Amino acid sequence: MINYRVDNLGELLEQLRAGGVDVIQGPESHENGKFAWIMDPDDNKVELWEPKVWDDKNKGA
Repeated sequence: MINYRVDNLGELLEQLRAGGVDVIQGPESHENGKFAWIMDPDDNKVELWEPKVWDDKNKGA
């Protein structure tokens, strides 16, 4: 599986759906950020990851 780090997962998913890409799972929120999975044109699973922004509010989480 290929993994790409992205800046704005929600916006990217909107663009991909508008282009006809099927989102096979997600978006999901986890302790390390948000994740979603798509299939590329060659039928490879691709993971999209928007890392969680660590700041003073969630540093200890």
